[in-house]
This record gives sequence, C-alpha cells and structure tokens, in this order.
Amino acid sequence: MMDIFFYEAFEEETEKLKKYLPGDIKCGFSWKTIQEENQVNPPSRLISIRTQSEIPVKWSSKLDAILTRSTGYDHILRFHSRSSSNVNYGYLPLYCNRAVAEQAMLLWMSLLRKLKVQVSHFRKFNRDGITGQECQGRILTVFGVGNIGSEAVKIGQGLGMTVLGVDPVEKHSFVKYVNPDTGLEKADILLCSMNLKPGNYGFFNYERLKKAKKGVIFINIARGEMSPSADLLQLLKEGHLGGLGMDVYNHEAELGVSLRSASLSDNPEIRAVLEMSAMDNVIMTPHNAFNTSEAVERKSLQSIQQIDHFLKNNSFLWPVPLEEYF
Repeated sequence: MMDIFFYEAFEEETEKLKKYLPGDIKCGFSWKTIQEENQVNPPSRLISIRTQSEIPVKWSSKLDAILTRSTGYDHILRFHSRSSSNVNYGYLPLYCNRAVAEQAMLLWMSLLRKLKVQVSHFRKFNRDGITGQECQGRILTVFGVGNIGSEAVKIGQGLGMTVLGVDPVEKHSFVKYVNPDTGLEKADILLCSMNLKPGNYGFFNYERLKKAKKGVIFINIARGEMSPSADLLQLLKEGHLGGLGMDVYNHEAELGVSLRSASLSDNPEIRAVLEMSAMDNVIMTPHNAFNTSEAVERKSLQSIQQIDHFLKNNSFLWPVPLEEYF
C-alpha cells in the first residue's frame, strides 16, 4: 500500500515533489482528477489533491487524511459537510500569495491596454481600435484583503493607483478600508480575492455588479462560485462590464473535464464561460495564477513537510480550520 497518492499533479509539480520526497515514502502520481481516474477505492489512506477533484463520499471511511495543495479549502469544507468520518485535512496557506496577486495585476493591466486585441492586430500592424488606458490614478477595489489581497493592494499602490480594501477584518495599516457599496461604486477595477465561505456564494452576481460604474473591469482570482458565469455574460453583453479577467470558474471541475476531453456540456454556466472566452475584452486563464517556479518550489516543499509530519504524528502542520465553520 502506498503512503500517499497525488492527484492533479502536473509535470513541473511532480518533478519538484519528487525532489523533496524522502526515500522511505511510497507514493503515486496522476495528472488526472479523482473523477477522471474513476477509481472505486482510494489508492492510499492519505491522498493529496488540488481544487478540481471531487472526493467520493463513500471514500470517507477509507481515508485517514486529505492534503489539498492549495490555499483555498472550500472544496474540503464541502466534502467534510457530507462526510461523517474523522478524516484529517491539511492545506498550504502561504505558498502563492505573491504569484496570485501578480496574476491579478497581469489581468487588469492586459484588459486596460486591450492586449488581447493588440496581439490579434499584429499581423496587419493595424493600430485602430486598440487605444488603451493607463492604470496610474485609477481606483482599484480589492474585496478580501487577506494574504493574497494584501499583496494586490501593495502592487496597486506601487503602480500609482488609488487602492481601496473591503474586508470585515481591518488588519493592515497600509490599506484604506471602505464598506462594500463604496468600494463598488468608486472602482475602475474590482478584484475578488475573497475566501469562499458559506454565505458568499454568488456574491458578485448581476445585481451587485450592476451597482458598479459602467465600464468597470472585474477580476476574479479567488473562486468562481462567487461570480456566476451567466450573470457576467449578461453584464458583458449589456456593456456594463468593460472587461473581465478570470482564473477561476463556477463549476470549474466540470469545466476542466469538459475542456480536456473536448466534450460539450449542457451546463449553462459552462456554456457561458465558453461564450465569454471568445470576446475581445475577456481574458481567461486555466486556474494557473499560483503557477510560478518560485511558488511551485514552495508548494512542493510545504506539501512534503505536511505529509512527513502527518505520517510521523497523525496530524498536519497546517490543518484546515474546520472549527471556524462547523
């Protein structure tokens, strides 16, 4: 029996994980999600996933622990709420703060400068219709000023932007905090870096985003469940959203499988994502904001630290804080 099995382990990550794995730990790897592997039973009492694997409830009595190699753990909370077993859960709270914040900046800067259209115009060297905007002096509102959001605030301030923060916990002295309505109304760019918790599913729905100024750019690098895709599509078609940058998606697990298998989906949320992806003022990336060489190195090292600690102590160094929710 293996000590640990890694799902959703892409090539570069697998290489780094093997670099740090002690020789006495037996493990297996797959780039697939749990549902794509289609296994009847877990291959190990300890498994590691990212965010797109759907853990079968029937596995709960067959697992000792689950390590999610992610900062977010909403998928772990969903599994735990359906499970009655005493599975241990671990996560990686601090490996990719800067990487994700920089991806957010990459998206808002690309949308301000109409980069997608600029690139398409190169072959004819046509400069009509590609006049962009500078970010200096524009208002960036960051919803969720945690580990990632606070980094985005610093980046925005460094670019000469006016940055506002919306968060129930006002813990950073360098952030100008405002209430959600003020943040919405003033923003030229809205950034969602909130944790997905019970109660904020669909937070950035049609009605809320309609309160923002016309032409606002919306960026989501947190969780797609907070911004329903059909609502975003409607706002784009109405011209209310001036641009959309996404790294995360509603029904993301289904979307990923659908795209990798080139199979059509009847889910209107997935169809909305595909329709938006073809628009000139929309940039979508495949949940890749974390993926820098530096972050992958930290992620792999911290994953092995978590696994080694669990195998020796039956507990994780960084356990998922279930007490906050259950």
